[in-house]
Amino acid sequence: MADIKKTEEFYVRLKEQLEQDTEWPAPYLYKFIVPASNENIAEIEVIFDGLDAEIQTRDSSKGTYTSVSIAVKMASPEAVIKKYVEVSKIEGVISL
Repeated sequence: MADIKKTEEFYVRLKEQLEQDTEWPAPYLYKFIVPASNENIAEIEVIFDGLDAEIQTRDSSKGTYTSVSIAVKMASPEAVIKKYVEVSKIEGVISL
């Protein structure tokens, strides 16, 4: 339960920060680290499908992880957070 509370607090702070710092709609850059697997990357791509997102990937030096950067125009802080929540359901993904 503590993890859920921490996660909720993180999203509340992020939403406040995004509301204060940004005029919406605005470009937003997501960064994730995933275990190197085309399946994980494909799941992330599906979440951003239809948003005209620019997705870049880079494998780690040992090839065990892949960093995924997604530049996309988002409508609101709530929309940004919704995507983080969707991606967090993919096993092994770390949001940066």
